Amino acid sequence: MAKKKDARVTVILECTSCIQHNGVKKVSTGISRYITQKNRHNTPNRLELRKFCPYCYKHMIHGEIKK
Repeated sequence: MAKKKDARVTVILECTSCIQHNGVKKVSTGISRYITQKNRHNTPNRLELRKFCPYCYKHMIHGEIKK
């Protein structure tokens, strides 16, 4: 039996600010990641949301990454 393509897919959101500053800092604090779902038919391009980053201590833009 073939798998059907569901409209809902699980995506991982990663802080864009932590990636840029992680190379500059000598102490690696970490990268903030969130797991969420999106509807593939309504949002075909990459998802970007403002979420709280515990490493930056403020709300930053988190972008979708590949698994």
